[in-house]
Amino acid sequence: MLFENTIIPNKLFFFKNVLSIKKRLYLCSRVEPAKPLNNAQIGRSFFYICIYTMPKFIKHKTAEELVVSLKTKGLLIDNDLQAANYIRNIGYFRLKAYFYPLYSEPKNNHFFKNDATFDKVMNMYRFDRKLRLLLFNEIEKIEVALRSVIVNEISNELGDVFWMTKKEYFKGESYFNLTLSLIKSEYNKSKEEFIIHYKGKRTNSLPPAWMLAEILPIGNLCHIFLNLKSQKAKKKVAKYFGLQEPVFSSWMLILSNLRNMCCHHSRTWNRELAINTANPFVTKYPWIEISKTNHKRIYYRICMIRYLLFTISPNNTFKEKLKKIITEYPTIDISAIGFPSNWEKDLFWK
Repeated sequence: MLFENTIIPNKLFFFKNVLSIKKRLYLCSRVEPAKPLNNAQIGRSFFYICIYTMPKFIKHKTAEELVVSLKTKGLLIDNDLQAANYIRNIGYFRLKAYFYPLYSEPKNNHFFKNDATFDKVMNMYRFDRKLRLLLFNEIEKIEVALRSVIVNEISNELGDVFWMTKKEYFKGESYFNLTLSLIKSEYNKSKEEFIIHYKGKRTNSLPPAWMLAEILPIGNLCHIFLNLKSQKAKKKVAKYFGLQEPVFSSWMLILSNLRNMCCHHSRTWNRELAINTANPFVTKYPWIEISKTNHKRIYYRICMIRYLLFTISPNNTFKEKLKKIITEYPTIDISAIGFPSNWEKDLFWK
């Protein structure tokens, strides 16, 4: 935190910014009291001068230097030039997430196990990348279906194709105003042909819901759905996907978040996610054994994707594609993703 002319009760601390950037005063946690300033006192408290020395910046290391550092910590690297090239093009801190399973205990010392190799690091990276691309591809199918079903079911129930921009259909006025502002922003900057065509004909009104659904980010569409007043309309959408409305609403937000993770190339395979999902207790299709599943692991999200695909694409090959990736990388510990033992024998996957 930055403080300028900060007075702390009973003591005045003066800090020197050694970087001399904007000549700001910095509050530090480690101070060295000097002599009282002109013996000045307020009541019985002294004023002290303290100088804070900024810590030295960590030296930036080249890819080659990082390879040497990894080897000194016990990582086995067969080809230094190749390893340096991967580090240079992928990024050390992106790869660092895949070092962690190979650290010996205590892991915070960052020393590797005896059998830790750079090839294992790259295998985890490649597995994660292929899993992420698969999930993103399947979520895309779900996202397209969500846009269509939400617009069609709600428009039919309300009898108004302009429902998305009308306040009377929503619960929270302030939240509606926020979403309306986002809708206007997306509409004004859109370069889609159908939007340009609509602007040429209708200058005084926003487009119908089926147009807006195509230009809004899926996260915004999810929040518009959640703020809708009509429970009947929401239940119709949820029922289409074989779920109860609270579960469907939860799953939409979760998958929107997972989509963004995949889109931004975030690590997925051994990640523990912070957000819990709502569990379906009444389902149209078979569902997994909840007691054997960690809700914060990607496996649970994978099952959500498969469940929704039962409606969208009943003859999909998602299971086969998933098994192919797992088979291709037999050294990957799929329990880190949350896969239970004998997962394929679950009725859900048969």
